[in-house]
Amino acid sequence: MVEAAPPRFKRRLVGQPLLYAISIFASLGVFLFGYDQGVMSGIITNPHFRKYFHAPGAIEVGTMVAVLELGALATTIAAGRVGDIIGRKGTLFIGAIVFTIGGAIQTFTNGFTVMAVGRIVSGFGVGLLSTIVPIYQSEISPPNHRGALACMEFTGNIIGYASSVWTDYFCSFIDSDLAWRIPLFIQCIIGAILAAGSLVMPESPRWLIDVDKDAEGLRVIVDLHGGDEQNEMAQAEYTEIKDKVMFERESGEGRSYAVMWRKYKRRVLLAMSSQAFAQLVSLFIIYYLTPRVFEEAGWLGRDAVLMTGINAIIYVLSTLPPWYLVDRWGRRPILLTGAVIMGIALAATGWWMYIDVPQTPKAVVACVIVFNAAFGYSWGPLPWLYPPEIMPLTFRAKGVSMSTATNWAFNFLVGEMTPILQDVIEWRLYPMHGFFCACSFILVYFLYPETMGVPLEEMDAVFGEGSLFRVVVRPHTDIFCAEELEERLDNESERASLVSNTLPINHQAIRPRLRSSSPSARGWVSRLMRRNDGRAHYEPIADAEE
Repeated sequence: MVEAAPPRFKRRLVGQPLLYAISIFASLGVFLFGYDQGVMSGIITNPHFRKYFHAPGAIEVGTMVAVLELGALATTIAAGRVGDIIGRKGTLFIGAIVFTIGGAIQTFTNGFTVMAVGRIVSGFGVGLLSTIVPIYQSEISPPNHRGALACMEFTGNIIGYASSVWTDYFCSFIDSDLAWRIPLFIQCIIGAILAAGSLVMPESPRWLIDVDKDAEGLRVIVDLHGGDEQNEMAQAEYTEIKDKVMFERESGEGRSYAVMWRKYKRRVLLAMSSQAFAQLVSLFIIYYLTPRVFEEAGWLGRDAVLMTGINAIIYVLSTLPPWYLVDRWGRRPILLTGAVIMGIALAATGWWMYIDVPQTPKAVVACVIVFNAAFGYSWGPLPWLYPPEIMPLTFRAKGVSMSTATNWAFNFLVGEMTPILQDVIEWRLYPMHGFFCACSFILVYFLYPETMGVPLEEMDAVFGEGSLFRVVVRPHTDIFCAEELEERLDNESERASLVSNTLPINHQAIRPRLRSSSPSARGWVSRLMRRNDGRAHYEPIADAEE
């Protein structure tokens, strides 16, 4: 048993308070790039901004806004290696500093070129943060609350967006260029706070163990379990993480992108597709162009920003139900129902704009609000949760960097094209994105496995990969057999899951079991949302089955 390293100073936070403090801190990271994305939505319609930049056209506005994605795309690709080399904390710190510099450049810009440079630099910081924050959160979180904590993190992102919209609205009453410079400067303050916070938060225990800083990793795990160094579950979790690391090393394979693609191609494609469709169902409309959508529907000037602010509040509220549902319903039902509601709302938005009747402005507002709420409940948070869940530790940073790079690549594509398409195809833009919602439904229904409650080290059981389990599917039946091939899952892991009569709130290693997925064994939501296709279903072992 590895002895935990003595702390350099007495930690005041252990157990759940420490876990929640880390989650709040991670939420500040996503608050930052949520604010940055949303702040431009009100600025580009501000009369002082338009006058200062000589009434920029659709292409200039689209470029000025979307160029951030190019910067984010560049550092997102690099973040996979950076996160493995200097750790999660170090990457957070660098990302926050770079973002703050970019915000300062935007604040004191003297023209279009400098503004574009500032947006790109901020994008560099956003790329690092948007890649590493979900990884950090997933590696800290316990499996039975991992989904809820990730959804809370996304709520922080939307609070950042809503804060930027209301900041734009109140600053619009300032009769000078400060009306748009102040909102840009606020992001510098937030970035500085995040950089300072990253210096006091603990490092990811999984990264520490992966780089052979075992004592420090165990220390963090012990703190997350309440601070007792003799805690059996903390020791069991450490053992399982370490065993997984050693198992991957003994395979003799490298940790390059090429090896990851060859070994985990399905997982990488699923992770990338989740982020791609998050953009194709049109995240860009929510963050950047909602005021313009309202202007097209008849709400002009400051009224368009006000309606965007009201919509943002509803959007924040829509991110709350997943806190409860994601670890009870699962990931698949939420994504499927969200796709249906969004598709209907987008089709209705296009129809109201097409008929153009006196009721159109209010109807469009209602449809956009429904769409945004459905997105905030489903395709907003889950594509940030899913990739770090399904990728193994040795390739987690690289896999998430590819999925996040996909996010920014599609974000740039949609962002660059949306203003142009709004002018060219007008109302048809919205049914087009409704079609992408239908495509996302099909993709999730047929290809996405459920990951609810599965410990990160045991995700191989869900995908039928690795040497932990051999799954035998008998044709035309729902009977599954799982042969456990390594005794390590029968030792510390099983002991950790059976220490108490209830599942622990904090981290634990739970031995997976593949069970029958017959209709009678599933709840009404599962029967409604899933095919009877005989797929393996992960469940933790129960006390009575010991």
